[in-house]
Amino acid sequence: MKRILSYPLSVIYYFFFGLLLLIFRPVQWLCLHIGGYNAHRKSVVWLNFFITNLIYILGGRVSFRVNYPLPLDAPLIVVSNHQSLYDIPPFFWYMRAHHPKFVSKIELGKGIPSVSYNLRHGGSALINRKDPKQALSTLLNFGYYLEKNNYAGVIFPEGTRSRNGVPKRFSSNGLKMLVKAAPSAYVVPVTINNSWKLLKHGNFPLELGVHLTFDVHEPIKASELEFDVLFEKVEEKIKKAII
Repeated sequence: MKRILSYPLSVIYYFFFGLLLLIFRPVQWLCLHIGGYNAHRKSVVWLNFFITNLIYILGGRVSFRVNYPLPLDAPLIVVSNHQSLYDIPPFFWYMRAHHPKFVSKIELGKGIPSVSYNLRHGGSALINRKDPKQALSTLLNFGYYLEKNNYAGVIFPEGTRSRNGVPKRFSSNGLKMLVKAAPSAYVVPVTINNSWKLLKHGNFPLELGVHLTFDVHEPIKASELEFDVLFEKVEEKIKKAII
């Protein structure tokens, strides 16, 4: 019965998901050109609020557990495992006070209504994996941007999604560049669980009754540790909480 229900509910989910992306594309444009950065940011926050809560259509829910206070007067470098595209909207909503931006592959900067527009105009970093020079320069500039504005930058060091929940090898390069460019930052490890289960049958149908959890671990002052020690500690915290 659950599998049978997943088909019509997935159709309803995708209908509203696509509708939100189409509606908020012109909304973002208007907000950015009329109200500037803050108006645009608010439109993106509300878009991701609605997308995050679409999971209720599928009988699921999201828990975003911030177990330690996060400073508002310093930049944050949020480091997380990565299980699906559904990992991203909750960061926008639950961490909205920190102005979250993302390190993303450059291909996502085109072709996806609302998502691509925000990546291009919302302060995120679009890196070309085939061009190390461009990636390095973009990450450094992104780090400077976080440092200057006390924003949060989210990076997935696995580089690509884990399709079964088992974490892939973490790469240190991106985090090293961000720490170098944002020396006053706190590094915030986050563990995501169960996001991959939404896609356990592929993109269609979506799995029903999934409880996505985000556990935000204690922030670490980047300047207080040697980078290798910092990286090892962050990776251990994230992977230890994966179930």
